[in-house]
Amino acid sequence: MTEQRPRGQVQRGRYYDELEVGDRFLHRPGRTVTEADNALFSALTMNQQALHVDAAYAATQPFGRPLMNSMWTLATLVGLSVSQLTQGTLVAQLGLCDVSFPHPLFAGDTLYAETEIVAKRLSNSRPGEGLVTMAHTGRNQDGVVVATATRVALMRLASGSSEPSAEPS
Repeated sequence: MTEQRPRGQVQRGRYYDELEVGDRFLHRPGRTVTEADNALFSALTMNQQALHVDAAYAATQPFGRPLMNSMWTLATLVGLSVSQLTQGTLVAQLGLCDVSFPHPLFAGDTLYAETEIVAKRLSNSRPGEGLVTMAHTGRNQDGVVVATATRVALMRLASGSSEPSAEPS
């Protein structure tokens, strides 16, 4: 008697071939921020900025309460996209640019992420891989933009060849 294996599909991101310029992804669920997230991330990264870790000091500043560490916001913004875009299909993150934080994020807020594919091209030096430029936007629960970043990622082609079948010559 042959052993029956359960059928299943491993969650993965999208291959280079599966992404088109103009594609927009809404990454759900969001992530509700806690004071513990802020304290732990700030401690782990040795960022003891009083605006993040000293509630009494932050209360005397313009926002009146601790701001979420912006590097946590950036890391979580990108992290929220992983399962839908790059899980198992990413070769390497090549860079981040145009990072901005137009509005603060606070404990109790929920961060939602969305990504637009803004450019892509095959790699000149790595057959079977291509560069994808993504514009990430983070919004709080009220829809206010709290972070933006552009990311370039080296992604695998589904076929593994240097010529994707879905792209015209």
